[in-house]
Amino acid sequence: MRRELDSLVTQMHDGGITYDEAVREFKKRYLIEVLAHHRGNQCKAAKELGMHRNTLSRTITELQIDPAQIRRGLKRPSRGERPVFEVRQVAR
Repeated sequence: MRRELDSLVTQMHDGGITYDEAVREFKKRYLIEVLAHHRGNQCKAAKELGMHRNTLSRTITELQIDPAQIRRGLKRPSRGERPVFEVRQVAR
């Protein structure tokens, strides 16, 4: 993982991405990952992150993360969108 991070940092630097842009993108992706892990539950995510829930909420707003979109992405598909499996009887 360390090599992947080193490579990513080098690519970002070579691509002209500023420090502020890099930090913002890292924060955004990291928070989305933690929120998805907790199914959009900000209280649980804040506890894991070691921050107050209000601080997490403010950061989510600053980074323009849509918590509702994260929750929608984790819901089961509707019955019409679920794959249909055919039940076959096995001959004995």
